[in-house]
Amino acid sequence: MQSQVVVLQLDVRGVPQRWASLEAAVTYVALDAVAWVGGDSPLATLRGGRNVRTGRRSSIDVWPIVALRGAMPQVGIDAVPAVTRRRLLRRDRHTCAYCGGRFETDQLTCEHIVPVSRGGRTTWMNLVAACTACNGRKADRTPEEAGMRLRYLPYVPNRFESLLLDGRRIRADVNEWLAARLPKDSRLQ
Repeated sequence: MQSQVVVLQLDVRGVPQRWASLEAAVTYVALDAVAWVGGDSPLATLRGGRNVRTGRRSSIDVWPIVALRGAMPQVGIDAVPAVTRRRLLRRDRHTCAYCGGRFETDQLTCEHIVPVSRGGRTTWMNLVAACTACNGRKADRTPEEAGMRLRYLPYVPNRFESLLLDGRRIRADVNEWLAARLPKDSRLQ
């Protein structure tokens, strides 16, 4: 299956809003809604018909990063991204928080530091990646009760990290643009 081409959509301030389809990005360009673009080169150049009067063929360049002008629902830089298994495992670099081993996706669980049965919630700050062996050993206890120490602490990813955690196949120039805006202590560096 071919991966879908995606464009990083920003607001005019440069705050990431979402991944947009190529079709949506073409629409933004055609409507003159793009304030500025980024990336090393256009992602695609779409060609249209010829102008009867001039004979010139129309074309639209779509860049991998587009910042939209005008009013739009803003997703702030401090907005907390939704927790998903895929994002959590990528945030924790497929590394068990208890033994430190690196594992394949199917060998890891989303482990609640404070168990759900004890009021623990499904939040970025209460979840870590854990291998199935460590998850079973910890069971329905806190790490302290199980005598298991966390090798790293959980954290809430910011908007830039969140888009990288989505796991999309993105161009190197877009990855570099997002990575340049990561916090210094990000595990994604």
